[in-house]
Amino acid sequence: MWSRLMVAAALLELFASSARFKRVATRKEADLREKNKNTRIYRKTAQMSVSGLPFDDFRTLLRDLPGPDARALVTARERDAQLTKPPGALGRLEEIAFWLAAWTGRAPAVNRPLVAIFAGNHGVTRQGITPFPPAVTQQMVENFAAGGAAINQICVAYDLGLKVFDLALDYPTGDITEEAALSERDCAATMAFGMEAIAGGTDLLCIGEMGIGNTTIAAAINYALYGGSARDWVGPGTGSEGEMLERKIAAVEKAVALHGDHLDDPLEIMRRLGGREIAAMAGAILAARMERIPVLIDGYVATAAAAILKAANPSALDHCLIGHVSGEPGHLRAIEMLGKTPLLALGMRLGEGTGAALAAGIVKAAAACHSGMATFAQAGVTNKH
Repeated sequence: MWSRLMVAAALLELFASSARFKRVATRKEADLREKNKNTRIYRKTAQMSVSGLPFDDFRTLLRDLPGPDARALVTARERDAQLTKPPGALGRLEEIAFWLAAWTGRAPAVNRPLVAIFAGNHGVTRQGITPFPPAVTQQMVENFAAGGAAINQICVAYDLGLKVFDLALDYPTGDITEEAALSERDCAATMAFGMEAIAGGTDLLCIGEMGIGNTTIAAAINYALYGGSARDWVGPGTGSEGEMLERKIAAVEKAVALHGDHLDDPLEIMRRLGGREIAAMAGAILAARMERIPVLIDGYVATAAAAILKAANPSALDHCLIGHVSGEPGHLRAIEMLGKTPLLALGMRLGEGTGAALAAGIVKAAAACHSGMATFAQAGVTNKH
């Protein structure tokens, strides 16, 4: 365990010393200021290319992942059998409670839930694949800081902390139809920056993103990983229709063909076809695994980031649940490729961690039922014979 932590610490130290990112004070609407007091914006303002951060460190981490706590799982199952309900009567809530116990190593509880949103811009938007300009990404980051987005309201409603990571928005990634999105060093550094999501402590991490053009990126990653056709994976995203949707499909086809000789390595797929928010989310999910922190994954783009880790190590997402299936057409298929079942299906396709945040309410309820319900003995209720 300590060797994994030392590697992660070294990655973070190197990134911080050379990339000069800083935390920026947030603004909030007056009526949300107190309730959203845990919101933080982390902004990377300089060029993100650094030295000495190869993928090898992440390959090492991915080969040596910690597993669940078997004893805590047994204890949770034993308590569940004594609660005042028929066995299995709470359905997936029981499974969620067991999942929490196994990964936190304690009785199921959610005391410090956190939503982490990673924002990045993409050079592929120059191909005319989205109706919104890249400037909207920065504008939405400012909206998060002011407390005006949907995710802010959900975090208030469910008492969730919120961190937002600005990933060098003034420096879009390379256009994946013409070049790699990121260099290996840039991608590794951004993964290390994503690890910062768990700094300060959390016992449930909800992963989300913001980035104009990033459903194109997600589609390219899924196409590279799972095959089929580009049309199988490309959807409207923020509203691409007609000729624009056809350009989006063509961009994904061209990008995967361009990088086709390098797509047998999941980390190469990420750095060639991905983006900074993809790399940062992958880093956050990996850091959470190292610390045995349960993770809720949001929509289509966050699922694509998770898929990179799954491709690198089939057990890499055992500590994760999918918060919801979005309205993006390829998302359900992507979830199925991960062997997961989403907690919610509300037809949402907003991104920004909203589906994962809503699912956090279910996870909190599962923990509360497990810990707060009386046993048959405590309640004086006769158990089954």
